[in-house]
Amino acid sequence: MTLTKKGYLPRIADAKIEQLMASFGAICVEGPKWCGKTWTTLNHAESVYYVADPALNYQNRQLASIDPSRALSGKEPHAIDEWQEVPGIWDAVRFEVDQQQNRGRFILTGSVMPPKQATAHSGVGWIARLRMRPMTLYESGHTSDEVSFSRLVSGDSFPPRSTLCQIETSIDEIANFTSRGGWPDTRGLSLNAALELPRQYISETANTDMSLVDGIPRDPLKVGALLRSLARNNQTMVRNSTLAKDIGLYAEAGISVSAPTVQSYLDALGRLYVIEEIPVWNPNMRSSKRIKTAPKRHFVDPSLAVAALGATPEKLISDLNTFGFLFETLVARDIKVYAEALGAMTYHYNDDSGLKVDLVVEMQDGSWSAFEVKLGASQADEAAASLIRLKSKMLKSGVKAPNCLAVICGVSRFGYVRDDSVVVLPITALKA
Repeated sequence: MTLTKKGYLPRIADAKIEQLMASFGAICVEGPKWCGKTWTTLNHAESVYYVADPALNYQNRQLASIDPSRALSGKEPHAIDEWQEVPGIWDAVRFEVDQQQNRGRFILTGSVMPPKQATAHSGVGWIARLRMRPMTLYESGHTSDEVSFSRLVSGDSFPPRSTLCQIETSIDEIANFTSRGGWPDTRGLSLNAALELPRQYISETANTDMSLVDGIPRDPLKVGALLRSLARNNQTMVRNSTLAKDIGLYAEAGISVSAPTVQSYLDALGRLYVIEEIPVWNPNMRSSKRIKTAPKRHFVDPSLAVAALGATPEKLISDLNTFGFLFETLVARDIKVYAEALGAMTYHYNDDSGLKVDLVVEMQDGSWSAFEVKLGASQADEAAASLIRLKSKMLKSGVKAPNCLAVICGVSRFGYVRDDSVVVLPITALKA
């Protein structure tokens, strides 16, 4: 009998956890705070050790610091929550798994990526890693579940001019989804109450977490300025020097940050799972066009960017350009979750001919699909043209045809297939 919490909503990660537990002695579920790691882990565990339990002056943490093996005792599968607070636990788990090579023994959770030197071993071969993110719209119950992402990227054919779904989603609803984010703790809360969580998240990141992540003191004002700059440059290939300049232009008087300091701060934000990158896709094509190599950077959840900007749903609707970039983060969050559940990788495409495509999903067998993200279906023609241009370029370079080309929209009354076979689909119709 597992420790599943009352009211637990199944997550896409559940199936992956079961799969990894059948293959490895231990797994580590990692991701941002408050995304649901602990509840999901308890759904698969028979016992748990809370490293950060404050009881008896943090006795659990003190005991594990003295003897990490103390954290390993319990009925298996045994969960160890927030293991990174005592990095020695990692090595203790790896050693125990090596000694008794049974599968599915331990499930670790972590909200911070410790420095590499904090553990003696990487854990490769003993401990599998699984990234969790805030809830997708599908997981939080805000989609009609009419179109499967796995079907889109598997190569199933959709006849041209066919209708895939019919759903009414207003721009106000999309603004609300973008602003409140996918945080499990805000389910059932009013919009105003839900907006407080990402605001507190950003404040806590700037004032506390950025200095705790590696013990290096960081100026909260500078961190806050960087977070706002990242939000303004969300879903772009912005350079560190540009971020530094942007901070100087828009931050409070006297605040400036050098490009090397920006990189240090970005590394810390990455280790906190606050931001992540979408690498560039290059299928080794034989083309005279140079593929740009910079990743796109974005917040792990769009609500964090909204909070960093001090925005609200109403402000997003009054600034559709910014809204479009933040909506792209919502779609990237969901597609990354769906893709990783299939063992696929998510990229973006950008070459020096000016061709850009928001998201490219590549399956383990090398098959690929491409997605453009638009706030409204009225922009579908422009988006489809980019997708078709990418397909043509790939075919000329000897890359096989894509399994799917799709425009993912926020506001759209229908999901349908165009005459050119490009799928136009509202995000609120998509499921895993």
